[in-house]
Amino acid sequence: MAVKRVGILTAGGLAPCLSSAIGSLIETYTEVAPEVEIICYRSGYMGLLQGDSFLVTQQVRDQAAVLHQHGGSPIGNSRVKLTNVDDCVRRGLVREGDDPLQVAAEQLRTDRVDVLHTIGGDDTNTTAADLAAFLSQNDYALTVVGLPKTIDNDVVPIKQSLGAWTAAEQGARFFENVVAEHNANPRMLIVHEVMGRNCGWLTAATANEYRKRLEELDFLPQTGLSRDRKEVHGVYVPEMGFDLESEANRLRAIMDASDCVNLFISEGAGVSTIVNEMLSRGEEVPTDAFGHYKLDAVNPGKWFGKQFAEMIDAEKTLVQKSGYFSRAARANEADLALIARCARKAVECGLAGESGVIGEDEERGDELRAIEFDRIKGGKPFDIDAPWFEDLLAGIGQPKGENVAAQHT
Repeated sequence: MAVKRVGILTAGGLAPCLSSAIGSLIETYTEVAPEVEIICYRSGYMGLLQGDSFLVTQQVRDQAAVLHQHGGSPIGNSRVKLTNVDDCVRRGLVREGDDPLQVAAEQLRTDRVDVLHTIGGDDTNTTAADLAAFLSQNDYALTVVGLPKTIDNDVVPIKQSLGAWTAAEQGARFFENVVAEHNANPRMLIVHEVMGRNCGWLTAATANEYRKRLEELDFLPQTGLSRDRKEVHGVYVPEMGFDLESEANRLRAIMDASDCVNLFISEGAGVSTIVNEMLSRGEEVPTDAFGHYKLDAVNPGKWFGKQFAEMIDAEKTLVQKSGYFSRAARANEADLALIARCARKAVECGLAGESGVIGEDEERGDELRAIEFDRIKGGKPFDIDAPWFEDLLAGIGQPKGENVAAQHT
């Protein structure tokens, strides 16, 4: 079947790839199939359910490169799970008794869409998988091609998610300014909370990028301007267990020597412990449409700060979160190159009628291909045995601790 019209939507949280991914898809279609019309759905699956879309004009096609200059998603995101009927009804996205998958499918048919490109993380693409399965079972002739967006870099079996490299670089830039706050108070504990619900890759990569930036600086210890005070002193990720008391003893020695301690903590580290504490106090822990605990309510950075502050005798604790700073950035050069390659493959697969999520398939020799939807899932654990991570911990004098992820696989 000849492709006459494609649709694009972005969904879930932001990542430094969305604007560029839209731009790359528009540029590639304009280059290889200029006759194909492109529409964009506003606010992700919400726009699809509500029929809220716009046609990409020739002027936009001619100036699509402008999208690479910006972060965020110009067409808007939302968090909608098409199989969560109650949530869709409660939010007024569908009427009582309607099936959101059916509503979405009918809207795509009404809009005469032959190929739908979904740009999002594991939730977005598993929702795309639900939609693709529904379309197939009900004889809807439509191809769904996803692009993997998540700064957590935790989509199975994709080697590298779009935007993750940029997020790590931006988080390092963020902390480069925050760390100077140790000058404002004696015995300062600074906690840098990094995004990553189930995977510690971004936290580790951000710490690694930050230390690379330290290598580019000169220091003057005689004035108090020493690398020790700007160093990373601890990195804590969900995949790595540690003994709280032993770590506190190690960190207290650093505090006594350097007058400050700087920690990088994944927002997913210790969540189960914190949630259990909250539930035991009778507190309600809110969840999103996908059933995830809302991490702003759990607040792992604050919890870690409180635990360590008391044990290392910190005079002041500062908790800073780089997530919104990092995830809304424009894509860096490395991500732009990856986005362009994935977008070109996505267009190729869309025109060929091949559904799936585009990425380097770790289970197929890192081949860039349309990975089958039923193989896509989130929560890929970060490999704490990766040599670069072991070098990072060795460089800051932190014991690696037990591999919690390996114990649970």
